[in-house]
Amino acid sequence: MMSLVAKLKLENGTWMHELKITMLGPSGVGKTSLLTAVYEQFESNIGRTNLQLTPDLESSALLQERLAELKSLPDSLETKGWIAYTQEERSFLFELGKKAATPSLLIHFKDYPGEWHESKREKSREEKERIESFIKESVAVIIAIDTPALMEKNGQWHDETNKPQQITNLFQRVYRELDSPRLVIFAPVRCEKYLQSEESVFELLRRVQDGYTSLFNLLSSDELLPQVAVVVTPVQTVGCMVFSRIEIHDGKPLFIFRKTRHDAQYSPKDSEQPLRYLLRFLLRLHLERQNWGFFNFIRSWLGLDSHLKNAITEFAKGCKTSGGFAVLQGEKWLDIGA
Repeated sequence: MMSLVAKLKLENGTWMHELKITMLGPSGVGKTSLLTAVYEQFESNIGRTNLQLTPDLESSALLQERLAELKSLPDSLETKGWIAYTQEERSFLFELGKKAATPSLLIHFKDYPGEWHESKREKSREEKERIESFIKESVAVIIAIDTPALMEKNGQWHDETNKPQQITNLFQRVYRELDSPRLVIFAPVRCEKYLQSEESVFELLRRVQDGYTSLFNLLSSDELLPQVAVVVTPVQTVGCMVFSRIEIHDGKPLFIFRKTRHDAQYSPKDSEQPLRYLLRFLLRLHLERQNWGFFNFIRSWLGLDSHLKNAITEFAKGCKTSGGFAVLQGEKWLDIGA
């Protein structure tokens, strides 16, 4: 049985468990911006509880740099994404625990750009196996969706930009013979324009399901339906910018964004929702009584510290289920009671 949690020994001799989370999506879609907003929104939403989320030094520097860029966006933006992007995989490490106490959980986010499998540099079989192994060992996968590419021009640029078939093929390889539950989060980003009315919200959810039909069919198959929870969590990672139009240059789309007002400021919304759903999922695993090694860790991690469990429960109960947010399957794995 593959372990989803690794144990790391800290300098003080105590142990910390590592929980792996994979982030998939095209380069430039804003996965780093999403994590930046997740961290900032976590601080503002959880400040009154006893939880603390602390990035390591390298992650903190990257997030602070990205935050400064997001807060200084111009009035009009012509780009594939909000800002400069990289096609290299990148790790972000966060320690989670009680305030002023030694943390016991390391959340390891690994960002794999959508182009990783078609890099100009041919990857070795060992490297590809390493990447797929990390994804299989991840308790959750976050699929960041370029929303304008999905929504505009009847989804004309969706396949080229979001690469849903390649992502489906990846899941076909790594989600074979699962021995424990997983959480898959579809996170439409740069979606500010499409959350303005009930009609546009409904259309966004419909387009997500239509645009990833093959993947949804796989995840709802007889083998995976009992094991995989699937949610949609649209995230307004900057809040102050909305999609304006598409211009074509050399046959490629250039997405144009503009500020909602000249003096509009960086104001992300709902960016902590993926983390709320992740912790809700972990709480549900804590309640399970099946003898799986991963669940045994979750039970001991939360069962021995009621204050930590109560803080996580309070945060997890803030999961949204309307306004574009939806649990599409696996409600059992997100049920933590009243």
